[in-house]
Amino acid sequence: MNLLNLFGKASVRVRMAPSPTGMLHIGTARTALFNYLFAKKMNGVFVLRIEDTDRERNRPEFEKNIIDGLGWLGIAWDEFYRQSERVDRHTQALEKLIAENKAYVSKEESKARPGERVEVVRLRNTGSIVEFDDMIRGTIKTDTTDLGDFVIARAIDDPLYHLAVVVDDGEMNITHVIRGDDHISNTARQILILEAIGFTRPKYAHVPLILAADRSKMSKRDGATSVDEYKKLGFLPEAVVNYLALMGWNPGTPQEIFTLSELVSAFDVEKFQKGGAIFDLTKFSWYNREHIKNLTGEEFEKRLREFGVAVDPVLVPLLQDRCQTLLEARELIEAGEFSFMHDLSEYPADILLPTVQGEKVSRELATKHLTEVLKLVSAIDASQWSAARVKESVWEYAGREGRGSVLHPMRVSLTGKDRSPDPFTVAGLIGRDRTMRRLERALDTL
Repeated sequence: MNLLNLFGKASVRVRMAPSPTGMLHIGTARTALFNYLFAKKMNGVFVLRIEDTDRERNRPEFEKNIIDGLGWLGIAWDEFYRQSERVDRHTQALEKLIAENKAYVSKEESKARPGERVEVVRLRNTGSIVEFDDMIRGTIKTDTTDLGDFVIARAIDDPLYHLAVVVDDGEMNITHVIRGDDHISNTARQILILEAIGFTRPKYAHVPLILAADRSKMSKRDGATSVDEYKKLGFLPEAVVNYLALMGWNPGTPQEIFTLSELVSAFDVEKFQKGGAIFDLTKFSWYNREHIKNLTGEEFEKRLREFGVAVDPVLVPLLQDRCQTLLEARELIEAGEFSFMHDLSEYPADILLPTVQGEKVSRELATKHLTEVLKLVSAIDASQWSAARVKESVWEYAGREGRGSVLHPMRVSLTGKDRSPDPFTVAGLIGRDRTMRRLERALDTL
C-alpha cells in the first residue's frame, strides 16, 4: 500500500504531538500555541496528535488533561489522532524499509532482560552529513556517522518514537514542524528515516525553551510547571496565552497585552529569538492582573464564581482593582479583608495616626484632618454621592496638608484596618450615611 499522501493536502499543515505521560506542561502548551498561531496566520491546518505508544507510562487521565488544558487555553485543533491507532501504518513502513534493504532485523541481547535475545529493527545508515535550514536558527549540519545503524523499532509491530513520528508526519502531509529546540538532536535521525521512506522533508523551526532564572531548564523547583497548576492558582487562560506567546517571541512593537486573535494577526516566525526564554512569575502575574482589569465587572464576577468564589457583587470592583489572581481574591475574602463592608470592628486609636517622615502624626493633627474631611464630604448631596465625587471634595485639602496625613486616618476610619482599599472607593461603596457615621466614630475614638 502506498505510504504517501494518505491525508488531504493544505498549503500549511502543522502538528502538536504531546505524549500522555504527564500533565500538560507549560512548555508543551507554549509550543502548541506557536503551532496554532502559525496555522491560523497562514490559513492552514493545526493537527493534534497524541503520541501514546509508550505503553508503560501512558495514562488516559494525562491525555484528558492535555485535551482539557488546550481547550481551556482556547487552542483549538482542526484534526485529532492517536498514534497508537496507527501502528499498522508504522508496521507497513517498517516492512517497506526491510523489503528495500534500507532497514534490517537484528537479533540482540535485551537491555531490559539480560541473557535474553530479542529482535529489533535497525535503519541502515550511510553516515552522511545531514543539513537542514531551520526557520529560527539557520543552517544546521549533523554528521550522522556516529549514530551507526540506529534502532527504529523494538519489534516489527512496536515502533520507536523516531519511526512513528516520521510516518505520521509524512502521511499527514505536515509541512512545518515547530517544536522545542531540545528536539534539534532528533532531526538528523528523522530526516534519514523520511528520506529512506520517500517522504517530502518538512520545514523545521526549533523554538527556544522556557528556562529558570539561572538559565537551566525549568523544573518543579522553579515553580508550577503544568497548565493545570496555573489554572488552580487563579490565572486567566487569556493571560497564560499572552505571556507564553511573548516568551521567546516578540512582535517587534511596544504592545504587551494581546488577545488570541491579535496574536494570530501579529505572529511572524522570523520574530523568534534564539536564546532561551526566562520564566518570570512576577511578570506573569502582572500580565494576569492586566487581563483581570480588562474584564467587565460582570465577566470578572462570572470568573470568580467559576473558580468557586462566592462573592458579594458589591465587592467585585474592589477585588478587580486589587487582585493579581482569582486565588488571591478568594484568599482576601476568606481572610475577612472586606468585612468592613458590613460591620466595623473595634480598632485602637493609634492605627488612625500615620507615620510621616519617620514620625507619628499627633492625635490633635489627625483630629483636625478628620474634622475637615467630615465637613467636606457632608456637603455632598446623597444624589451625587460617588467615589469620584468624594475624591474631588477631599483631594485639594489632602494635597495641601499632606496626603499621607489626611488620607490615612480617613481610610482607617472607614475600614478599621491599617491596610485596605483607598478611602474614596470605600466611601463610594458603603454610601454617604455609613461614611458620615464612621468618620464621627473615628473622631470619638481619637
